[in-house]
Amino acid sequence: MFELLVTMVERLGILVTIAFVLTRLQFFRNMIYQEQLNRRQQLTAILFFGFFGIIGTYTGLTLSTDNLQINRWTSGLTGDEAIANSRVIGVVLAGLLGGYRVGIGAGLVAGIHRFTLGGFTAVPCGSATIISGILAGLFYRKNKHVNLSSAFFIGALAETLQMLIILLVSRPFEKAWSLVEIIGLPMILANGLGCALFLLIIKNVINEEEKAGALQAQKTLRIMKKTLAHLRNGLTTESASAVCQIIHKEIHSSAVAMTNATEILAHIGVGDDHHRQNSPIQTQITEEVIQKGTMVVASHEAIQCRVKGCKLGAAVIAPLKQREKTIGTLKFYFKSEKEITPVIIELITGLSSLLSNQLELADSDKAHQLAKEAEIKALQAQISPHFLFNTLNTILSLVRANPTKARKLLVSLSHFLRQNLSVTTQNLTTLDQELKQVKAYLEIEEARFTNKLTILYEIEKKALSQNIPPLTLQPIVENAIKQE
Repeated sequence: MFELLVTMVERLGILVTIAFVLTRLQFFRNMIYQEQLNRRQQLTAILFFGFFGIIGTYTGLTLSTDNLQINRWTSGLTGDEAIANSRVIGVVLAGLLGGYRVGIGAGLVAGIHRFTLGGFTAVPCGSATIISGILAGLFYRKNKHVNLSSAFFIGALAETLQMLIILLVSRPFEKAWSLVEIIGLPMILANGLGCALFLLIIKNVINEEEKAGALQAQKTLRIMKKTLAHLRNGLTTESASAVCQIIHKEIHSSAVAMTNATEILAHIGVGDDHHRQNSPIQTQITEEVIQKGTMVVASHEAIQCRVKGCKLGAAVIAPLKQREKTIGTLKFYFKSEKEITPVIIELITGLSSLLSNQLELADSDKAHQLAKEAEIKALQAQISPHFLFNTLNTILSLVRANPTKARKLLVSLSHFLRQNLSVTTQNLTTLDQELKQVKAYLEIEEARFTNKLTILYEIEKKALSQNIPPLTLQPIVENAIKQE
């Protein structure tokens, strides 16, 4: 019995290989993560796991109940022979991962095949295989992953049921009992362990891939957070140098570079001195990326690295875009093409898209800021036509009656207009300058409203040097006079 158990456990190596192959197949990943499979996916799963059950049958051990002789491989069976096999593993996993329909379907495929091989246990073993699929389907749970202990328990339970059916159906009973005594416990343990091991391998491979993807996502987000402040100023030599420094620290490439449409803005890593001395874009492949807007993997010859001691064997060149127009490139250099894995390609693709989006946001922010400043300056430049006409009429009326006062008002108006136009180019002015404009305005209003205005100034000298936005006081004073 112990020898049989060891031999069956050794045969589980075949399952390990199949489990690894399964992780490469998209339909199997869908079985693990999808809530429900469509008909085509169910049919594919039935055929695959049914075939897997057939493999489990052929890799089993043939046992003769007459002489208790064990053969290493299964072929045709005589009336006294039975098989110690791992057929139930494929059927149980079909039900656990795909539901009762997939379990029953795989059980029918593997069970009918077992029936055709003959032997005095053909009917009970074939029937038990179908029942195993039904049993596993009953334990199928939507939106929940199967754990290893459940897989072991269900695999062992399905094999236990098979042993019971053999005892109930197979005749003569003495042969059935002798067979179960020899293969019962080894098959229960081996197949329970096989179900758990199969599921463990699949989960570990997929979890490792998901973990790698999560790490790449974290790295991308970290780069985004660090580069955002620099790219707000657009694609410049300073911002490109800072971004390349950040990316070079996060991604273990030989060098990182950024270009605009005509020249290399920054190059960090191997060969940086050479590239700084040769700032124009030299390679035809880079120009093609800018023209076509698609990423390219370039060989050593294409990147034209001929510097002594420069070990750049390959490069990935990705476009940087604004409004669907390529404005530059992001270049990653590696020692050889072997270092350019699919994970690296996905990471670079994401970074290219990410930096392009940041550049578009920076461009939009800059345009919004310019529009905002233009609006403020337009408001600052506005002069009330009524105020100007009323002031000129007042001056005209004083030209003959009081020429001195008229000249004084012209000076005040000139100062007011000059100050009003000059502040449109400034973001800040001093309180002292702002007061000069307000005083010029009030002198004009005093001449218009003789003996109707009382003006008092209470200002600390320290406050005169403080910076404030232009035309802060002017609107307040105008409104105060209009309300009066």
